[in-house]
Amino acid sequence: MGTNRRYAAQIDARMGERILQRTAETGRLETLTDSELQLDKLPMTKAPVARPVRAWVRFGGIPVRVDAEACSWTAQAVAIRFRVGDAEHRCWVWAGAVEGPDG
Repeated sequence: MGTNRRYAAQIDARMGERILQRTAETGRLETLTDSELQLDKLPMTKAPVARPVRAWVRFGGIPVRVDAEACSWTAQAVAIRFRVGDAEHRCWVWAGAVEGPDG
């Protein structure tokens, strides 16, 4: 039996979304702490329009890569928001965990 090449991208996207939903159900979304962010010492930029990015986040210690939007950032960290199903999530991640939308 062969694979369905015509719809492979849509099937992969749906499977990725299901994996993300299951992972989000298993644990709490992790974010950087105030002491890690050092917002009292580092200047923060707030984007007038959020920028699309891909970012690594952790739900209960399980890493997963998500399509997100960068809302604010410092030299070391980025505040992102993303959706899992109907729920919007927000967190701070290390700048190294974020890349442009094309990966």
